[in-house]
Amino acid sequence: MIESTQMYAYPDQTTRLPDPDVRPDFYDSVPLRRLLAWFVDVTLVTIVAVVMLPFTAFTGIFFFPLMMLVIGFFYRWTMLANASATLGMLITGIQIRDSQGQQLSNRAAMLHTFGYQVSIAFFVLQAVSVLMMLTGRRKQGLTDHMLGTAAICRPL
Repeated sequence: MIESTQMYAYPDQTTRLPDPDVRPDFYDSVPLRRLLAWFVDVTLVTIVAVVMLPFTAFTGIFFFPLMMLVIGFFYRWTMLANASATLGMLITGIQIRDSQGQQLSNRAAMLHTFGYQVSIAFFVLQAVSVLMMLTGRRKQGLTDHMLGTAAICRPL
């Protein structure tokens, strides 16, 4: 029987995330999966925001981007805190894990969501984040790098 420490191989003792040199399967196509998950999540948030418009007496049209931002924040935070993945991530088979390889806590989910919201608010930060996902060993975005989290292909 393989122990989990052998299965994931943790030569870098600062993190318990799978080593991409030993277990590259955990990081295969993660940037593409994240992009597809993003499209699913934005579509869901847009649908919810549109459904909520009548409940604002249609005044929500005037602050629709803000509505989407708030709905998106709570959607992402709730999903990450409960499943360590948004619905889009679940569909594409990825999860966000903390530096210990565990699912995100409520606090970590909130911080990850806040970091994501800040990065999408500023084009330069988003561009840096995407570049980091495409070139980094663990395919981490800017927020992932700052928090020590990583998106990995969901373990079976």
